[in-house]
Amino acid sequence: MSDDKKEYEKPISLDMPMDEALERFVSVTKEELQEKNEPQGELLSEGETQLVTFRGKDIRQVFHDNEWHFSVVDVIEAITGSDRPRKYWSDLKKQLIEKEGFSELSDKIGRLPMRSSDGKNYKTDAVTTETLFRIVQSIPSKKVEAIKRWLAKVGYERIQETQDPEIAIKRAMLTYKAKGYTDEWINARVQSIVSRKVLTREWDKRGIEGIQYGILTDVISKGTFGIKTKEHKQVKGLKSQNLRDHMSPLELALTMLGETTTAEVAKTTRRPGIS
Repeated sequence: MSDDKKEYEKPISLDMPMDEALERFVSVTKEELQEKNEPQGELLSEGETQLVTFRGKDIRQVFHDNEWHFSVVDVIEAITGSDRPRKYWSDLKKQLIEKEGFSELSDKIGRLPMRSSDGKNYKTDAVTTETLFRIVQSIPSKKVEAIKRWLAKVGYERIQETQDPEIAIKRAMLTYKAKGYTDEWINARVQSIVSRKVLTREWDKRGIEGIQYGILTDVISKGTFGIKTKEHKQVKGLKSQNLRDHMSPLELALTMLGETTTAEVAKTTRRPGIS
């Protein structure tokens, strides 16, 4: 048994640190990808660049260390409309580091080559989607909420799981942040995503497929809340929406507990099928 496999087969605790939860998710994802052995799509190359547009303004990106990095100056100009975006960014950076306690910011800013309007490449301040999200929250502009939603859409586009097994979690976290969920809720939701991933992996090993997933999920829901998933959605007045996206942190914790217990039972019984 590989170290990765041993890692994700450890029981999931309700207070698992976020980095450990991500490691668990990555381990399961890697195993699934190796087993499927599906042809890879076009992978992004280190240093690949592209332009993305926010409300008519071009923003430069460069692919570095398996993530898109955005030109901070371009984003500043798009949000503020300043005719001196470099000066604006210089002042904001100083304020974030010295006054707002964002001391780790300087370590998260890369100087990456990007093409300028004169056709030449110059090194410019560039940050990941996650860091940029934090920066724009400090800018007093009516466009901030719009660019958060925009980041949730374009921040991880074209990146595949084979390049970054965490990509599904990163997309989810950014989307939830853009929608205004609290850090407490996001942490609980991520934990529930990981527990579900581990559980469905165990089910996959036992030949569970199709409608059987729904049947087993209802069994867990019934044992946890006393009602099936469809009934739970009706209680919350939901139709096509994702039920877990409308659960409280407590409901998410209870769901995770039920799924974790089920996964542990599945590992010990080793019986195939739904029985």
